[in-house]
Amino acid sequence: MTTDSVTAVDPTTAPTFAELGTDPLISAALAADGIHTAFPIQAACIGLALEGKDLIGQAKTGTGKTLGFGIPLLQRVDMTNDGRPQALVICPTRELGLQVATDLERAGREKGVRVLAVYGGRAYEPQIEALKKGIDVVVGTPGRIIDLAQRRDMDLSQVKVLVLDEADEMLDMGFLPDVERIVAQVPAVRQTMLFSATMPGTILNLARRYMTQPTHIRAGEIGDDNATVDAIEQHVWRAHPMDKIELVARILQAEGRELVMIFTRTKRKAQKICDELTERGFAVGTVHGDLGQGAREQALRAFRNGKVDVLVCTDVAARGIDVDNVTHVINYECPDDEKTYLHRIGRTGRAGATGTAVTLVDWEDIARWQMIDRALKLPFKDPIETYSSSDHVYIGLKIPAGTTGKLPKSQRSREGLSAEAVEDLGETGKKPKSDGDRGRGREGGRGGDKHGGHKDGHKKHDDRPKSDKPHVEKPKADADPDAKAKQARQRRRTRGGQSAGSASATES
Repeated sequence: MTTDSVTAVDPTTAPTFAELGTDPLISAALAADGIHTAFPIQAACIGLALEGKDLIGQAKTGTGKTLGFGIPLLQRVDMTNDGRPQALVICPTRELGLQVATDLERAGREKGVRVLAVYGGRAYEPQIEALKKGIDVVVGTPGRIIDLAQRRDMDLSQVKVLVLDEADEMLDMGFLPDVERIVAQVPAVRQTMLFSATMPGTILNLARRYMTQPTHIRAGEIGDDNATVDAIEQHVWRAHPMDKIELVARILQAEGRELVMIFTRTKRKAQKICDELTERGFAVGTVHGDLGQGAREQALRAFRNGKVDVLVCTDVAARGIDVDNVTHVINYECPDDEKTYLHRIGRTGRAGATGTAVTLVDWEDIARWQMIDRALKLPFKDPIETYSSSDHVYIGLKIPAGTTGKLPKSQRSREGLSAEAVEDLGETGKKPKSDGDRGRGREGGRGGDKHGGHKDGHKKHDDRPKSDKPHVEKPKADADPDAKAKQARQRRRTRGGQSAGSASATES
């Protein structure tokens, strides 16, 4: 049975973490980071979670869900334990897992809680070594958690708190079987918490299977029924594909613009936008699935450190990227659905800050956008036709008059992506594709004998010039004693199975 409650908190009288019963060491760590009072979802969840109750937490993206489950989780850690994980947080993406682990580590540093992020694309050895030394909280993606558990490198028998973060995304990505395998390995007696910005029926069904009388908490402001944060100024424009890059280049020169995230549907489009904006003078990084984990983390570090101020990415970064001073989010194309839209624009206007979201809709995507508009009750049913020269672009986003699609050299002050070193992660993912592999399809071939290489995926090195025809080795005469006789034997024409010469003699 699920208990449903809607908790409204007046932000002007928000309680402090100490008033909510938070451990003084955790409160001190948060205060050192400038975090003193709780957001609505935190105020609603912390008290119940500290009592050990199962929770389903729902709140708008960017309103502090991580600390809503993180503070109770950290507080329940027994510092005298033998070093086996006491809490497990499952996340759908590497970027989200890394962000959650960082937040928990900072909040628990005064208490001395050991937090480890485990996810694919990194070598196993450092993660295994950390687990052997002792870890209190593990944050990871389903695949790597299962791998470490099956290898007996991670013992989940002492887990007393299980958290599914962004649970709806986990199900959308097909992780339900993996989640079930993980749940089967943790103790049956535990506290379970599910958190997400959206809560479809599938999540509630999941709750009935794995939770004990959970309380469903939906936190928001009094009288607020909107799914989006009010602090985000939204613009939705109908744009022509050939003019989009010019339009985006001018948006990037708006007054007061700090960091910007640009979202697109495909990996190829993300890389193309990155390359084109770089040519126009902007400091740009990109995050998408074709990049190795080291390159993805390089781009994110450069973005956080301000070495690049524009990050072009696919939806792998739509959740979990919590970076200060992201003032603008641009949807280069219409998102697939309302959930994607919410999580994308939620990268700005976080933790009480303001932000601007611009969505560019193609002509053929009007129907899809109208479904999103209707689902979220937005006032943008018919996006206004927009070009890079449209007056409302300059006025609405405060772009200086005379701005062109290239960043003036005098404003090119960022160090750029190359200033951020690529960390050697001992990556275990797929190898980078060579120029010759790019036409093989989505994954560039599997690299086995089927594609003419060795089992390790590498082809033999051969300096000889290649021809279009396959090379056939001719038998050497010295190697075969009968070779000379075979080569000396003349080729004879035949008619009806007989040699042409004998046939002619018979006829005569």
